[in-house]
Amino acid sequence: MQQAINRALAETLAEDERVLVFGEDVGRLGGVFRVTDGLQRRFGDQRVFDTPLAESGIVGLAVGLAMNGWRPVPELQFDGFAYPAIDQIVNQVARMHYRTRGAAPMPITLRVPSFGGIRAPEHHGESLEALFAHVPGLKVCAPSDPADAYRLLLQSVRADDPVVYLEPKARYWDRGPFPPADPAPPVGTSRVARPGRHATLVAWGAMVHRCLQVARLAAEDGVELEVVDLRWLKPIDADGLAASVARTRRAVVVHEAPLTAGLGAEVAALIQERAFRSLAAPVERVTGFDVPYPAGPLEPMYLPTVDRVLLAVQRVLEF
Repeated sequence: MQQAINRALAETLAEDERVLVFGEDVGRLGGVFRVTDGLQRRFGDQRVFDTPLAESGIVGLAVGLAMNGWRPVPELQFDGFAYPAIDQIVNQVARMHYRTRGAAPMPITLRVPSFGGIRAPEHHGESLEALFAHVPGLKVCAPSDPADAYRLLLQSVRADDPVVYLEPKARYWDRGPFPPADPAPPVGTSRVARPGRHATLVAWGAMVHRCLQVARLAAEDGVELEVVDLRWLKPIDADGLAASVARTRRAVVVHEAPLTAGLGAEVAALIQERAFRSLAAPVERVTGFDVPYPAGPLEPMYLPTVDRVLLAVQRVLEF
């Protein structure tokens, strides 16, 4: 996935001289995860450059550049570092186009290494998708494999709307074919990562792989679980969710963020609204807990486990 993102960045830099990549350590070092490795050598330090350690400044710079015709792709080094930039993201990135009646488009792609799973220190693992998805004016996506990481990033950078691109850092070393042969689906399109007929598991980012693990184990007992990779967290593919639940009649939503007001609540509500007559059981949620995202040693107790997801599947199948 790391190489897929790197390739997508290189392609957009090559095809459009207005694209700029910047952030903390993205230039000479190539990023802490080496996602931007080699880009500064290839495109120069005027287009791929390091910034001070100031997230509000990074996003503020992106806003000014976008207002002057550039297409910035800033990186916030870790998701927990996004909080100092929330003012700029909510009040400027998301609203400037609306506020200026279209005079100031915001073609900004905000790359955010996100979620947990690498046992990092405090503030280096968060699951902020509900915060961003709640803000009108932002699009939000989270790839789960190299092919989608490549496709969705190309789609995001080429778009004229601001996109928060959440990179599941636990999957940076995931292997898979890219570039994919098929083109990117329309914005707001989910995918069926594994077909099934007994229940639907809905997830995004790294939790897609957790759900695929669950589906493989359940298959050993004859239970066929469908896994839906949401891909786009705003806009959400409500029709795709309804179609899957119409086939399976049961749904479990899995995410890393805390339960209360997490994006799983929105997904569950959409399923109830679009597929109520198909449901044979209440929609279950398997999530993180309502505590601050823990530092590395405690992550395994916080993140949704295979056993917790299997128990939720068992509950919906008992109806």
